[in-house]
Amino acid sequence: MVRKKVLAGFVLFMGAMWICTLVSKSLYTARLPVVNTVMPQEKYVEHTVEVEGIVVEGGKQAVSALSGLKVKDLMVHVGDKVEEGDVLFTIDLDDLKEIMDEKCSAINEIQLQVNAIVENKALAQQRKEIEEARAREDYDTTARQKDTDVGRAMDQYVRALEELEGAEGADEEEQQRLKDELQSAAYAEADAMRERDAAVKEAGREVEDILMPENADATLAVYQARMEGLRDGLAVYQEVLNAQGNVVAGSQGMITDIYVEEGGRVPDAAAMMMTDESVPCQFKVNIDQTQKKYVGYGDEVSIKLDGSSKELDVKIDYLTESQLIPGGYEILFGLPEDMGFPGLSGMMEHTERGEKYNCCVPPAAVYESQKRNFVYVVKEREGILGTEYYVEEVTVKVLDFNESWMALDAPALESRSQIITYADKEFVKGDVVRWVDE
Repeated sequence: MVRKKVLAGFVLFMGAMWICTLVSKSLYTARLPVVNTVMPQEKYVEHTVEVEGIVVEGGKQAVSALSGLKVKDLMVHVGDKVEEGDVLFTIDLDDLKEIMDEKCSAINEIQLQVNAIVENKALAQQRKEIEEARAREDYDTTARQKDTDVGRAMDQYVRALEELEGAEGADEEEQQRLKDELQSAAYAEADAMRERDAAVKEAGREVEDILMPENADATLAVYQARMEGLRDGLAVYQEVLNAQGNVVAGSQGMITDIYVEEGGRVPDAAAMMMTDESVPCQFKVNIDQTQKKYVGYGDEVSIKLDGSSKELDVKIDYLTESQLIPGGYEILFGLPEDMGFPGLSGMMEHTERGEKYNCCVPPAAVYESQKRNFVYVVKEREGILGTEYYVEEVTVKVLDFNESWMALDAPALESRSQIITYADKEFVKGDVVRWVDE
């Protein structure tokens, strides 16, 4: 009986110990972090670029008006759609008339100057004609007088020669006297001819000097050109006045830029800019440097505009650095006719399949500390209470990633390594955990 009681007591003791062990193990296990794991998988790491964009005009046209005019009323705003002939803004007619009066006064002043120049030219021409007539008369008078003097000298020479020839019987002294007189007559004739030639030449030169053309003077041409320009300009102002100061749209479109304001003056450049409806709209998106890695020239993307269920598949044929966003890029897509309107939003989407990697895990499994990446791996060992699971830290290198997967270079990982992706409590390397295999 004693042995039976001892045996029964031992059994009860061992049962109690087993129950205590189970309770202790349960309490111990309940305090452990619960973790979920995954094994490394072979995956293509795809990259999807999804960017919001906006529809912009395909082309613009300038709205011009006569510069310097004062704007009275502005009839449109940026974003307004207008039809051909719609009034965009009006000109202050009172101010316009003042400008026209000033230009008329300027034209009248120049006209007076032109009239004075023309009249002075006519008077100068009359004086020149009178001077020419007098010079020609002086030339003729001089020629007649000098021809008379030469004729008289020739007559004296002939008489002296006749007297010498008729005095053949005279003494030597008489003959010598006649010879001297003949010589004097010859000299007188030569002097008369020389004086005639010089006087006629001088009179002829005076005529030539008068006939010389006047110096070139562009004053009249300059004034006439200036007056013609003012008259042409006045005609343009008159057209504005005839239109009652209304500046209208030359075609259908949407106002994109306004460079005038009420009370201000019309600039030398465009007063407004509006879309050119003859050119289809474009879809514009901006991407950053990271997105640029996966989107490039010639890639096919899909575009979907707000309010439309239709997707447009197009290729990128325009990609350039952004002038407004440092380090950014701008992409423009031509849209079909009658698709979209300036200001409409939309989305551009492009998926790059990427490379295939042997070791891929969810991003939640990868940690970073002091520029080092690592994962936690669940390992198995024997403990006091039997088999237990603990955490081991493995350094890895991230090769590529997207929202769903990270490709790792991790020689220390095995194909069936259990990598922690979730824990309900904090843990560190070496901690024992409760592994829940999903």
